[in-house]
Amino acid sequence: MSDTRTRILIVDDELSLRTSLSVLLGEIGYSVSTAEDGFSALTSLRKGVPEFLLSDLFMPGMSGFELTSVVRRRFPQVRTIVMSGAFQGTEVPSGVAADAFFQKGSSVGSLLRILVSMHTEDGKIPARNSAGSNPVWIQPSGHDRPGDGQFAICCPECLRVFFAAASAGEQGIGETKCVHCCSRVPYSIVPKMDQLNVPVSKQIRNRGNADFC
Repeated sequence: MSDTRTRILIVDDELSLRTSLSVLLGEIGYSVSTAEDGFSALTSLRKGVPEFLLSDLFMPGMSGFELTSVVRRRFPQVRTIVMSGAFQGTEVPSGVAADAFFQKGSSVGSLLRILVSMHTEDGKIPARNSAGSNPVWIQPSGHDRPGDGQFAICCPECLRVFFAAASAGEQGIGETKCVHCCSRVPYSIVPKMDQLNVPVSKQIRNRGNADFC
């Protein structure tokens, strides 16, 4: 790694996991900052943009689904890794704007391998040329209209909020049209952990408890 330490922002609502990962990555040479949710992460990003973002997917307030979508559009140069115990394997969950996935409960060695794989042979991190096409993630809230099945959606083009009826499409991704600028807006609804058929005991065990072997 070069003399200038690579910066990484860790986002998770579990203090114990933030602390453990912060200490571990700091000891091997990363410059680490942390945030407890998506909103706090965006505040941190406005102060300084890191090379890496490591974010939990399921968090109160702004989820990792929403955070990574915003980061991909506003800070496309940031390499993003999402983590969760609700998904298995190494594939990034469908529609999530991330470069890699780390399954909570896996050995931390797999996380380190992911980070290493994102560096080139000379230790540099390749720049991202495009924000790509990713859905806007919708987290149902008090701003929605549950009576008529409509959700509040922020158009990524004109940044105006509009209401639209949302239903799951192929792989959970749908599409609607902005009522203000007529842009096509792909979207997906943030799932709940109990919708993913994850046993309650496993949900609790995986919230912030990784096996750091």
